[in-house]
Amino acid sequence: MNATTPIRRWVGRRLLSTAAAGRSSGVAGISVLPKKLTMPLRRDGLDPLPALNTMREQTPVHRLRRVFGINVWLVSGYDEARSVLADTTSYSTDIRPMLGMDHDVSIGGLGFTDPPEHTRLRKFLTPEFTIRRLAHLQPVIDRIVAERLDAMEAAGPVPDLVQEFAFPIPFLVICELLGLPVEDRERFRALGHARFDVTGGGAGTFGAMSESREFLQEAVQRQRVDPGDGLLGQIIRDIGDEVTDEELGGLADGVFTGGYETSASMLSLGTLALLRDPASYRLAASEQIDAVVDELLRYLTVVQISFPRFAKADMELFGKRISKGDVVIVSLSGANRDSALGDNPDTIDPTAIRPTHLGFGHGFHRCVGAELARMELRAAFQGLSRRYPQLQLAVPPEELQFRDLSIVYGVESLPVRLHPRDSAEA
Repeated sequence: MNATTPIRRWVGRRLLSTAAAGRSSGVAGISVLPKKLTMPLRRDGLDPLPALNTMREQTPVHRLRRVFGINVWLVSGYDEARSVLADTTSYSTDIRPMLGMDHDVSIGGLGFTDPPEHTRLRKFLTPEFTIRRLAHLQPVIDRIVAERLDAMEAAGPVPDLVQEFAFPIPFLVICELLGLPVEDRERFRALGHARFDVTGGGAGTFGAMSESREFLQEAVQRQRVDPGDGLLGQIIRDIGDEVTDEELGGLADGVFTGGYETSASMLSLGTLALLRDPASYRLAASEQIDAVVDELLRYLTVVQISFPRFAKADMELFGKRISKGDVVIVSLSGANRDSALGDNPDTIDPTAIRPTHLGFGHGFHRCVGAELARMELRAAFQGLSRRYPQLQLAVPPEELQFRDLSIVYGVESLPVRLHPRDSAEA
């Protein structure tokens, strides 16, 4: 065994755990890593740290640190990021060798797999996420949004938008998408909450991740016998034995992980951003909602970094010498603030003409659920701005607590005032 193998496995386990758990603080011990290494996960409110912007302007491909003999590179320039994300030959995202796992062991999801396995698994999901296939969900999404707006009113006059609106919407949409029966949803909701809750340490998170995977595999097994109307049943009807229960359960878990907290964070942080920019909030109530959503996706980039890529061989990357086995990470949040995206990239401007942003990634690992996320965000932001045109933040901005050191950036709570205080109350 190579002397560096145990070290690489240690690094691999932490890369896997931070990416899979979403909230890295307290899960993978990332908070004890060198500050420079965690800099891409830190923000100043809604903005990347000034140090990241400076780094991008000076060296868009930058060696962050050498950790136990492994170089960790950060790519923060827009053009450089697109190049790395589109490269299907120079890197591997398969983390199993670093964990001492065989290639025939299913790790779940798509982010940590390479072609041809990635290609085979993704083709099972792609047909289910086309605009045509997703169209039947639009009335369901509209209904869920309307119900959550009513729930906000019932919890008012100052509800927590995170708890009453941002998290319930994507959870309920994913349940409908997967075709989970109503009686299973409470158990699934509890598992979803536990896997993103790090207050009890990493053990509870990993236990919840394992249990949610088992839950979804059980759902697959039941639908093998009686396929439902959702994604699980449709894939079983379309391809049957081409996909195993473990693989389909892993794909479903990837859909949940990729679409739950990310959409919740977009809804909460997006609302905060719109409340800071009243013109854009008013525009969200109009037929320009698509432009508002797209600009929010770029500006916020809640998934801050890409899945790690491991160099397959020594190579040169925009003038930097990358060694075989080095880790290359793309700062999506940094790249989306590059001046290559047009004037004033650090401000929200839905009217600006910009190149395609990297909020959903790029290349063959681009988020398969991008269109579903857009559908949710369009319905939610338009419904919110029309129902509550005078929505206000109910606490001073400095009291908000953001999730520092998190791959999926977010805010812990967002108290909002639904209606202005009347003169008597004032």
